[in-house]
Amino acid sequence: MTRFRLMAFTVVVATTVVLTGCNKNEPQAETSAHQTKHTSHPTDEIAAERAKLDPAERALVEAQEWCVISTDERLGSMGPPLKLDIQGQPVFVCCKGCKSKAEANPEKTLAKVQELKAKAKAQRQAKD
Repeated sequence: MTRFRLMAFTVVVATTVVLTGCNKNEPQAETSAHQTKHTSHPTDEIAAERAKLDPAERALVEAQEWCVISTDERLGSMGPPLKLDIQGQPVFVCCKGCKSKAEANPEKTLAKVQELKAKAKAQRQAKD
């Protein structure tokens, strides 16, 4: 009888776990290293992180706007942007995890920075 109760309990617990995991109305847990922990005003958080930089670096970050590796991450969304020197040019990444990837292929990284700067400039002009 005890064995039956243990099996029944296991089935109930497993069913509960499966059904709870399938509830699409619940907020999803953050699983990616690049998912940010924003509250109601992510723009304010980004501005606060960028404010930790000196004005010259902040201008460079605003010109690039996005991480050169995780191009969907705005610089400052994961803490202060990290500045790299790639072939004598400043390049910013969102986190330490992107640093080695950016340094691994300098030519590709520098080309991506140019794309991101053009994209950021176009978006600023569209707002004006």
